[in-house]
Amino acid sequence: MPDLLGVTNPVPGYDRDNAGRNAPVSPNQNPQIQNPVDPGRVGRADGRTEQRDNTFQDTSGQVRYDSNFSTFIQRLRESPDLAAELARLFAQREGLEVRSGMSDGIAAELSQALKMLHMDQGQLLQFLTDQFRAGTRFGGALFALLRSAYSRASSENVRMDILQFLKSYGDYSATAHIEGNLLRNLQGMAKAMPASWAEKLQEMIARLQNGIAAGDRQGNLKMLRSELFPYMSEYVDRTHDMGTARSLLSQLTLDVARYENGSINNLLELYHQLTSYGTLREQLGGVDDQSLLMLLRSSQFSETSPANQFADHLAAAAARALRGEGSMEIQQIFQQLVSAMLINESVYMPVNHFILPLEWDGKMLFSELWVDPDAEEKDGVEQREHGVKILFKIDVQPLGLFDIVLTSWDKKVDLQIACPMAAVPFAKEMEKAVSGILERNQLTPGGVVVRRMERPLTISEVFPKILERKNSVNVKV
Repeated sequence: MPDLLGVTNPVPGYDRDNAGRNAPVSPNQNPQIQNPVDPGRVGRADGRTEQRDNTFQDTSGQVRYDSNFSTFIQRLRESPDLAAELARLFAQREGLEVRSGMSDGIAAELSQALKMLHMDQGQLLQFLTDQFRAGTRFGGALFALLRSAYSRASSENVRMDILQFLKSYGDYSATAHIEGNLLRNLQGMAKAMPASWAEKLQEMIARLQNGIAAGDRQGNLKMLRSELFPYMSEYVDRTHDMGTARSLLSQLTLDVARYENGSINNLLELYHQLTSYGTLREQLGGVDDQSLLMLLRSSQFSETSPANQFADHLAAAAARALRGEGSMEIQQIFQQLVSAMLINESVYMPVNHFILPLEWDGKMLFSELWVDPDAEEKDGVEQREHGVKILFKIDVQPLGLFDIVLTSWDKKVDLQIACPMAAVPFAKEMEKAVSGILERNQLTPGGVVVRRMERPLTISEVFPKILERKNSVNVKV
């Protein structure tokens, strides 16, 4: 049949429909050409690799989708000074927080946070201790025993069961947070849906709120699995809505999985699995279910401690600002604060981070503290292990910023203090005073050095293991 729409007569042996069909595919001809990153589909092979030689030289400012770790390093390099941002927020005015462009709600939260900072020496120690306790949910004799069993276990099954129990406990201890996520995501879904569909969803949300208040986890899970998910599946199928409601449903699925994993029944079942191993039976067999739950509840940090109250008020103020309250300047400060906090809580950060805000002798002081409880260091040709290294940044009024690096190996302590120019004439007196403080606390001063600060130290300079990725959690999409 002639091709009536063709401009020219067909050439024998040439078919437009099959043109290029038999051409060889060689994606590596030009390694500069890379497929766009799309987690929703599998693309053909190209010149993209998982490892980039310029991991730490990328200064473009663009988010690195090919490497989560590279993105973390980039964000760490660009991370704002948390202590400086806190100092911008707080202005002491007779115990009240007053700042131009700040909403009443934000000011009220910061005023409450400010009241937490009036401390004496004993309260300061307690504040810092509370932060250490809040930094991990795995404290106490039970978790010390599990750590020891994990390190000595010769079977991979034992290790996996210990990790499953710890994961279940992590979800169990985060129950209030997970329940809050469930309600927030459901409310977001209801707002993104037409009113005719949102009405029934709102009824489910009300039932879930009542179930949470009553502590009926199993009833909540049954309602979510048997009613909410089928309802949302029908909604997406009939409306073809692939927008906000469907995206929030994906997040809801993850929270429901954690909610189920953190149930008491699942936690006890995993505990019984641990006691079935001979290596753990003698040490754990004497603890019944009720005693276990009491141990786990006592291991959780106190939510009424000043450190946690300060964090709660700061988080509430940040939530208000990120929802649009206050001036643009206030919103930007809180964005910087949240960004700095998230970077320091990343799965790639192998050291602990703490903030130390306080009012001392009528002056506001905001400091940061990074702690590596398992430091390794070469002392000449000898490798020293299992030490503690601390980076302490403190702004002392009216002198300026001090960078203090403390390394402890058993009873021996090395101290390097970088001080502002105004404190340099007193360097020798400071070295002598610090050495005296160490000796009074039954510690042996090693190298105690006070020098002028050339520039502030970076976290990766003090803790090079951050760049080595040996002590971080591997995360892949």
